[in-house]
Amino acid sequence: QDYFTDENRALKKDPQQDYHLEYAMENSTHTILAFSRELHTCDTNDKSITESTVRVIWAYHHKDMGEAGQNYHGSNRGTKSLRLLNPEREEVLSASLPYFDLTNKDVPVPDKDTTYWCQMFKIPVQHEKHHVTKVEPLIQKGHENLVHHILLYQCSSNLNDSVLDYGHECYHPNMPDSFLTCETVIFAWAIGGEGFTYPPHVGLSIGTAADPLFVLMEVHYDNPSYTEGLMDNSGLRLIYTPILRKYDAGVIEAGLWVSLFHNIPPGMPEFVSEGHCTLECLEEALGAERPAGIQVFAVLLHAHLAGRAIRMRHFHNGEEQKLLAYDDEFDFNFQEFQYLKEERTILPGDNLITECHYSTVDRIRMTWV
Repeated sequence: QDYFTDENRALKKDPQQDYHLEYAMENSTHTILAFSRELHTCDTNDKSITESTVRVIWAYHHKDMGEAGQNYHGSNRGTKSLRLLNPEREEVLSASLPYFDLTNKDVPVPDKDTTYWCQMFKIPVQHEKHHVTKVEPLIQKGHENLVHHILLYQCSSNLNDSVLDYGHECYHPNMPDSFLTCETVIFAWAIGGEGFTYPPHVGLSIGTAADPLFVLMEVHYDNPSYTEGLMDNSGLRLIYTPILRKYDAGVIEAGLWVSLFHNIPPGMPEFVSEGHCTLECLEEALGAERPAGIQVFAVLLHAHLAGRAIRMRHFHNGEEQKLLAYDDEFDFNFQEFQYLKEERTILPGDNLITECHYSTVDRIRMTWV
């Protein structure tokens, strides 16, 4: 039935029943309920379902409801963040496709809040073009909350194999000079996300002279409890195919650059920052190389603990288009690619604005981003 809760967390039956049971089954181990509901019910007791993240809460008691009403669930409860309207990816991959892993080897994670660790790798596929069709996170068991995000950067092809011998803390004064040649992001993964599958007509090109030979993997470790003695072996698995696809994939980064000029005051229930990818920037970036524009097929919205909502706005000829992507219920621990239902063309001379909404009501100090 359709119930709602009041401010005292008491369950009340909703006079407007918007929950429709499709089927139910039960055996000795499982109870399965399938139900449907309108996305927007015009009922003040219901939450509209949008493309934003939804916190689904579940609870159960091992006995059926009695005459006195529902039994208290006790510890049989939980929550999960989902994007209910995110279209599913159709798996067109063969289980026999080759792959290679880029993984850290016993990285000592310092007993401090945040660490960025960088390690150089060499792409093993060379001399012939292939397409990466899927990238999967390989997170060490038990470290699901420690590894916050992983970025893969393309580096200069003029480097030699000596750069593979060491990892180092990123953005550190003693960081190797070779790391400075790694500026272009070619893949990103963040906490809570599954593997990323490219559309059937798109792949990440590897193996040619123009493709990355050396890549830098940046892993962000989040250790707020300052746990000592952690060693990590997480990374990424890249699945590839010799059967080429029509288009090569790339990454466009838009948003607020990490700098001391970007700060958020404490005690703010709502604070908005905007990152502008200006028409001059996109004209320069796309004008000569991609005059017909680029096609966006997926978006990864990324923020940290103060983040509450993110909106990716798109302007063409000075007029705002439909939002490229948004999440008005952002969950730091659930950062998953949003696959667009229809690809969006970004043209030279367009504008992109990344709108980030923060809340710092529980903070007493300035937040430096």
